[in-house]
Amino acid sequence: MEETTSRKDLQFAQAAGRLPEGSILRPGQNCWRISRAGRASVLIDGSAYFAGLEAALRRARRSILIVGWDFDGSIRLRPDASAEESPPLGPLLRSLVEAEPDLEVRILVWSIAVVHAPGAPGPLIFGADWQDHPRLHVKLDTHHPLYAAHHQKLVCIDDAMAFVGGMDLTVERWDSPGHACDDRLRLKDDGGIYEPVHDIQMAVDGEAARSVAEIVHTRWKLATGEELSPAVPDGSDPWPERLAADFTDVPVAIARTYPAWGEQQAAQEAAALTLDALSAARKCIYIEAQYMTTPLVGDVLERHLADPDGPEIVVIQTHESHGWTEGLVMGANRDRLIRRLRKCDHADRLRAYYPVVPNGTGGECQVLIHSKLIMVDDVFLRVGSSNLNNRSMGLDSECDLAIEATTEEERRTIARLRDTLVAEHLDAQPEAFAKAVDAEGGSVIRAIDRLNTGARGLRAFAAMADDGPDAPAPGTGLLDPLEPFEPLSLFRRRKD
Repeated sequence: MEETTSRKDLQFAQAAGRLPEGSILRPGQNCWRISRAGRASVLIDGSAYFAGLEAALRRARRSILIVGWDFDGSIRLRPDASAEESPPLGPLLRSLVEAEPDLEVRILVWSIAVVHAPGAPGPLIFGADWQDHPRLHVKLDTHHPLYAAHHQKLVCIDDAMAFVGGMDLTVERWDSPGHACDDRLRLKDDGGIYEPVHDIQMAVDGEAARSVAEIVHTRWKLATGEELSPAVPDGSDPWPERLAADFTDVPVAIARTYPAWGEQQAAQEAAALTLDALSAARKCIYIEAQYMTTPLVGDVLERHLADPDGPEIVVIQTHESHGWTEGLVMGANRDRLIRRLRKCDHADRLRAYYPVVPNGTGGECQVLIHSKLIMVDDVFLRVGSSNLNNRSMGLDSECDLAIEATTEEERRTIARLRDTLVAEHLDAQPEAFAKAVDAEGGSVIRAIDRLNTGARGLRAFAAMADDGPDAPAPGTGLLDPLEPFEPLSLFRRRKD
């Protein structure tokens, strides 16, 4: 993997505060490459992604490649269908290799998932019955620095279709856009119902899919030593018939994050792309983020808020933290960053929300935001695995896809996707939200204020109104670092 943007480059871009005229996307600087997709589709929530994925898996003929932070073969991709129609994922994959004599399935999972992730660790460590086939391979990826995570969520089918985004194939990821508090399709193994969860994945085909497959091939070789050959096209098409394309014949940028480790050179394209895209905003920044804590992003947003002609900024994030460590590092630093930005918001151009849905008893429950999405004006869309925290900038492995509109049709599509996402959180129709934006002179914030009146809606973070600290909490940088900490690397560099 070639080295691209260094940490020093990131700091320079951050300090510069503005970008040269022209395209946001710059291969070799803020993206690895730009590859064309005949079709690209944004899949909102697990029900859409998992149903599309199952349909594509059933069309595989030569290769299924799965890379994840976690993996659990016991999940069903369509819990709203019968078990006969949609069996658990592991047995489904086994049935596919038995039915297709040329099909190979390879699954690569972050090694520490067995102690850190929510999926069942036993099958990853000891295997399971569905894995007992010579053309079905499950491997744990130990090729990472101390405390780093393999956070990419990728599926490639016949090197002809790829899914990239925020969703792992594991437990507690499926949900529908309704996000009902008591939806019994979100059952846990203990019979309880897990919390509503919102997420996004992107599907691409063509050259873009082959480029994603190349990333997986490299990861597989580094982890296992086996070099994979590209799948030989045979004229078949894994793209599901019912999956409509949002974009056609569109350039797709691929941005990665890797720390320097062994044969793997550092890549910080995803971080550079995030900063460049945010810096390029003129009218509106729309963010959905599980975590937004890094001061690098705060610096860009603060500059926009200080500019009298800067864009509106709408951030939708997860509110509740799971566990003491996440609350301290991600929750507290999220609130501190929100306070920092609020203090410079002299023109009322900032909103930071978390979504809620009614619980049926007069109260409400929160929706977990697991998506990692950035939209800038109606010209830029980024979907991927990168959080807006330090470790996603340089420590963990990440992969994002981005589209920069070059036609009016693509601009309308990006605006429509934004309207669809916001409308879901407001329990409104996308057309109604689009009309509200028009009625408010193009203001997304005022359109949200107009429609945010129901039991299901968006709630402001307390940090938008409360006084308090606005600098990162002391010591949390050790738990959310920008780069690997590996003492032995000093000796390794000297030897090299």
